[in-house]
Amino acid sequence: MGKAYRANNIQVLEGLDAIRARPGMYIGSTGQRGLHHLLWELVDNAIDEAANGFATEISVTLHEDNSVTVEDNGRGIPVDMHEALKMPGVQVVFTQLHAGGKFNNENYNYSGGLHGVGASVVNALSRWLEVEVRREGRLYRQRFESRYDPQLKKVVAGKPVTPLEDIGKAEGTGTKIRFRPDERVFEDIRMNFDVIAKRLKELAYLNGGVIIRLCDERIKDGNNKRAFCYDGGLIDFVKYLNEDKNPIHPDIVYFEGEREGVYAQVAIQYTDSYTESIFSYVNNIPTTEGGTHETGFKSALTKVLNDYARKNGYLKEKDTNLAGEDFREGITAVISLKMHNVQFEGQTKTKLGNSEARTALESIVSEQFGHYIEQPSNGEIARIVIEKAIKAAKVREAARKAREIMRKKDSLEGASLVGKLASCTGRDPRLNELFIVEGDSAGGSAKQGRDRQFQAILPLRGKPLNVEKKRLDQVLSNEEFGTIITALSTGIGEDFNIDNLKYHKVIILSDADQDGAHIRAILLTFFFRYMKELITNGHLYIGLPPLYKVSNGTRVEYAYNDVELKQLIKKMGKKYTVQRYKGLGEMNPEQLWETTMDPKRRRIVQVTIEDAAEADRLVTILMGNKVEPRREYISTHANFNKTDFFQEMGV
Repeated sequence: MGKAYRANNIQVLEGLDAIRARPGMYIGSTGQRGLHHLLWELVDNAIDEAANGFATEISVTLHEDNSVTVEDNGRGIPVDMHEALKMPGVQVVFTQLHAGGKFNNENYNYSGGLHGVGASVVNALSRWLEVEVRREGRLYRQRFESRYDPQLKKVVAGKPVTPLEDIGKAEGTGTKIRFRPDERVFEDIRMNFDVIAKRLKELAYLNGGVIIRLCDERIKDGNNKRAFCYDGGLIDFVKYLNEDKNPIHPDIVYFEGEREGVYAQVAIQYTDSYTESIFSYVNNIPTTEGGTHETGFKSALTKVLNDYARKNGYLKEKDTNLAGEDFREGITAVISLKMHNVQFEGQTKTKLGNSEARTALESIVSEQFGHYIEQPSNGEIARIVIEKAIKAAKVREAARKAREIMRKKDSLEGASLVGKLASCTGRDPRLNELFIVEGDSAGGSAKQGRDRQFQAILPLRGKPLNVEKKRLDQVLSNEEFGTIITALSTGIGEDFNIDNLKYHKVIILSDADQDGAHIRAILLTFFFRYMKELITNGHLYIGLPPLYKVSNGTRVEYAYNDVELKQLIKKMGKKYTVQRYKGLGEMNPEQLWETTMDPKRRRIVQVTIEDAAEADRLVTILMGNKVEPRREYISTHANFNKTDFFQEMGV
């Protein structure tokens, strides 16, 4: 199975350097996202063993002391001495930044953790880390700790406190790593079972046949274990994504191929929805922002279907070709690439930049998908897809006309916004904020209480349209969404251009009740479906108004949840009054400013997409046509008084 994997195969690019001083450079943040990033780095390493044919099982265990174990039955990290560094391979991997066996193609054909910083960063940001390796009939163990050095007056990160010890005989091969995140670095070191389960499930779909187990020893009710294994791989993944949608053909289109070192798997099924759902992965890493591989897939899909439509009489000689967006209406597609020398944009790995990926996808899709639909047995699928695309083209033309009307209105000095948008005086979009506010009453208070220099207010006079159930032309003709699109100046859908964004903070501000939560969900669905870059570029936020006003004489404080209310009541003493806010409109301009709009005191939550595929599925459940899945999900998960509701939605 390839060349022997030894310590000298581990290349060292530079030493470990100041990870603890600037953890955000390596894991994004010291919040929950960064905390889980530690786990993803080790899981990615285990998955790399599986993806390259060396492992069949992976397990993750969450312990009561908030430490985490990741174990695989792969080859095991090399334990022999590294000639240049004079230390065992295990120690090199955990103490040297940019050390790993993935900088050439000799030991891993394909790798997600290609940056080589994973193991050493996890070690540097952990209180302690223990690694056990089973190789060549022996069990080896080494422990690392991050300890405070009184002479240096700082924490020394990830130093070995034991040598690599030969424990004795052992059967099989593999690596077992247990680490405890350092509470001196992270805001909270308790990892989230559901977040981990979703990611491991995704990895099981992408690596058909690999068994991935999860156990949470902190949960005592018996519902603490999960096991994921999907022999159907991407086919099973698409089935899962579409189980709450209405597929318009029963069979899932699947093909794979390889071109110049790029191996691609693609699974496709169309539904009766009006939006596209394309999810791409490179070496098991989700590329949420797309990249060259998605571009190649889309261009080839469009060409193949146009050629078929023309050849089979769906398009006449005088007809123009259908647009790519026509052929992607209602598509659910999963694209999984394996390739060398991946060029991601940054350590966060969200967008692929390799030009050869586009060429490879164009070639593979053109050949394999073209061959698929040319088969007589698949003619019905081709007919259904093309007829849907022809209808979509008519809607697109209607939407184009609607956009033209909007542009003409815009040219009349913002006539469509008169009486609604209260713009700000500042002209630097990077500093400007747009509050989308529920109701005229709250909008009026927000207009009076804001800082006009950088804060603009857009009141919503009614409940916006649920875009999950509507066509693009219907969305554009909706007055509330038309106003939002005009105010942001980015365009929508295929016309969307983030460079034209007038406000770099777009803040949804609605009441802290069920109606307010519904409006937030409708707006989130709109932005997710038609302006996703607004989310992926970090511009969308949710304002959190207080639930209670607690007064004691001239002293006034606010509570944003029931726990804070209890704490405030204790602080206030006996003579206090509590006012429960039913809506934003009950606050005067001064109160709205100091609780919800003042950048120094307000609470806002940035909307992110941690798992695009799961977000798509949950948006379908919550906002789609099927009632039973929504009822089941809401009865299990939803608490409209918690900000966690949005995390549960996957956005």
